[in-house]
Amino acid sequence: MKSYYQEYNHWMEGLSSDAEALEELKSVSGDENEIRERFGASLQFGTAGLRGIMRMGTNGMNIYMVRLATQGLASLIRSGKGLAESGSDPAGESVAIAYDSRNLSPEFAQEAARVLAANGVRAYLFESLRPTPELSFALRETGSIAGINITASHNTKEYNGYKAYWSDGAQMAPEQAAKVAGYMEKLDVFSDVLLMDYEEALSEGRIVLMGSEMDEKYLENVLAQSVGASYVAKAADELKIVYTPFHGTGYRLVPEVLSRLGMKHILTVEEQMVIDGDFPTVKSPNPEYREGFDIAVKLAEQNDVDVIIGTDPDGDRCGIVVRDGGEYKTLTGNQIGVLLLDYLIRARKEQGTLAENSIAVKSVVSTVMADRICEKQGVDICNVLTGFKYIGEKIKEYEETGEHTFLFGFEESNGYLAGTYARDKDAVVASMLIAEMACYYHLQGMTLADAMKKLYETYGYCREKVVSFVFEGLDGQDRMKAIMKDLRENPPASVGGRILRVRDFESGEITDLATGEKTPTGLPLSNILFYELEGNGTAIIRPSGTEPKIKFYIMAAAESGEAADRRVAEIEAAGEALLA
Repeated sequence: MKSYYQEYNHWMEGLSSDAEALEELKSVSGDENEIRERFGASLQFGTAGLRGIMRMGTNGMNIYMVRLATQGLASLIRSGKGLAESGSDPAGESVAIAYDSRNLSPEFAQEAARVLAANGVRAYLFESLRPTPELSFALRETGSIAGINITASHNTKEYNGYKAYWSDGAQMAPEQAAKVAGYMEKLDVFSDVLLMDYEEALSEGRIVLMGSEMDEKYLENVLAQSVGASYVAKAADELKIVYTPFHGTGYRLVPEVLSRLGMKHILTVEEQMVIDGDFPTVKSPNPEYREGFDIAVKLAEQNDVDVIIGTDPDGDRCGIVVRDGGEYKTLTGNQIGVLLLDYLIRARKEQGTLAENSIAVKSVVSTVMADRICEKQGVDICNVLTGFKYIGEKIKEYEETGEHTFLFGFEESNGYLAGTYARDKDAVVASMLIAEMACYYHLQGMTLADAMKKLYETYGYCREKVVSFVFEGLDGQDRMKAIMKDLRENPPASVGGRILRVRDFESGEITDLATGEKTPTGLPLSNILFYELEGNGTAIIRPSGTEPKIKFYIMAAAESGEAADRRVAEIEAAGEALLA
């Protein structure tokens, strides 16, 4: 194994014909910390693909790491067809490729297509930026074996990433990701990567561009999920919406789908409709946080607007700010999720389109209010691990077995999906459903803030919060691993309340601390600790798969909102003491 200095020198030699990249590495010569930061580790290919700061080196997102990852993916595809892992004999397979608005995203996408073409794998490449869910849709529409999406979701402007998908339209499973990572480890980043000229690949049909024809097919499937055309027809003359894509991929398709839905008053935040990977108007292009909506709120105030919708740069997460009396308030991902779930059930019941075997699917870290809604409304619910690929797996399972009809899936981190046309969260369909849901409540003289209050009155006061503990630097991952190891070896007795049961998803066991009885979690293994606390509280500890963070999820339920908030604060204080 090379030392980081050896790796640095290897890249210096390998980049001899890339003057700009070579100059970047020359600029850090003699800076041991910077060289170690760039070459002391490599970006790890996992179920979320790659994600990192854009810079030269093994620990950065650059064209060479993108090429290496794509060669690893091509090797996996070719090995599955019994072909040699090099050469350019057509493998009879294809891969769909999309990209977002981030800096270098178009270049990374094109480089991935060139590698695939050189390996005899046809690349279906979008001609310009597109939302992540359209990539999931296009993958299946083209009959591709895999998909690549160049995006870092809602990360800050310094980051970019490489998401890999498989034939079912969901992100790669751990076994496939491990195989790609294994190939990457064996390959030399410069000498073992095959590359074809882009224009030549286009002329030979090894790279095929996708455009408006795929948009139309995708939008047709999104609009098919609408359950509120009658509500929109009655309320569209009055209801106003502000939309912002945060400089990202939703800029065209979200206003288009809202218009086709029948919404008449769609105001867009013009400063943020501009495609710009520097995201100049926001600190972070994350629709979970209120700060990104400041310009949108001013526009809403000036135009007497009911609801503001924002989507992240790759168009898979959706956030909203709603009018509540004389002010505008942000709804959390959990609140949006339960509002949509309850709305879909009620609307489908009204129309007689709710399947008897309907099921909702959510992540284990998402609100228990969803379970309460489903129980009261007579709909099944399934909890899965964090990561929308697990929701996608359930959709595939239900289609194959016919046991259930998928109704809705969501994660607390503002990811939602209705319909089975895609296998990833979709902010385009979520925006559409939020708009028609706002019409549904508008006809009852209610805002979405009012609707949320009504849900609390009906199903109980459930409160949630996520606290992130950041571990930067090369030793960040080691510190995170040490914390999780210590929690398992020296388990706490209390986290803002006595622990009743521990679900350790890494061991796959649920332990009842009163009896010592152990039962299986019934879910795949994952590095998550889930503490069930006395007093209707829950604390969940999970290292992020895409960022150097340990996430601490808090859930509490009580007879009043104030009591639930106090319970959340107690658990949060205990978490701070445990993880800070």
